[in-house]
Amino acid sequence: MVQDDAMQLVFERTPTFKDCPTHYCPGCGHGIAHRLLAEAIDQLGIRGRTLGIAPVGCSVLAYDYLDVDMVEVAHGRAPAVATGMKRANPDKIVFSYQGDGDLAAIGTGEIIHAGHRGERITVIFVNNAVFGMTGGQMAPTTLLGQVTETTVEGRGPQHGYPLQISEILALLPGVVYVERCALSTPGRIRQAGKAIRHAFELQRDGAAGMAFVELLSPCPTYWRMKPADAMTWIEDTMTGAFPLGVLKKD
Repeated sequence: MVQDDAMQLVFERTPTFKDCPTHYCPGCGHGIAHRLLAEAIDQLGIRGRTLGIAPVGCSVLAYDYLDVDMVEVAHGRAPAVATGMKRANPDKIVFSYQGDGDLAAIGTGEIIHAGHRGERITVIFVNNAVFGMTGGQMAPTTLLGQVTETTVEGRGPQHGYPLQISEILALLPGVVYVERCALSTPGRIRQAGKAIRHAFELQRDGAAGMAFVELLSPCPTYWRMKPADAMTWIEDTMTGAFPLGVLKKD
């Protein structure tokens, strides 16, 4: 980002991030996450050897925005497919981009076992604490008290507790790096960019295991908030259930 002579902010394009209209709702965090992912790929110069997996979820069309080779896989199965892609192409940089419904619900078994095996992949986990694609139902990461289409009086203990995937993965010896970041303030976004870049660096440099970055991301539509209020809610409420920081160092 630079300033022109008129002192207006001008955003420099990063080649991997396509210049096209978006289908995301106003205030959605996926656009920020895509930009950070594209910047990391371009900064490291790995665009030509990168293979990505788009999720089933709101970001099902991620391949429309990221100019790298990408595939679509069955719901929750991204870590299994990434395993095959990386083992068959060990010289490639393989990443999955997954939401909380894709990774923390139907795909929980896949991500746990991929981490347990120490698959040498990079996983970007976008956690907005709700099922967005299907209409705003409770997700495994929905907070206690949070209202959704299926918890109209707020999530209670009878529905289970918010699933802390990052903490679980940090326990596995096959996972070499875990960090949880947020997309709620400029400073938080800068840190998220550094974490994503580091996760790719580890794979590029041959680290013996999985690198995992969780991003707390706003969903104003199904949180029933204005975009600015959604960012505040991440800071004031969501980080209490999902503390930010490095959970495991390489």
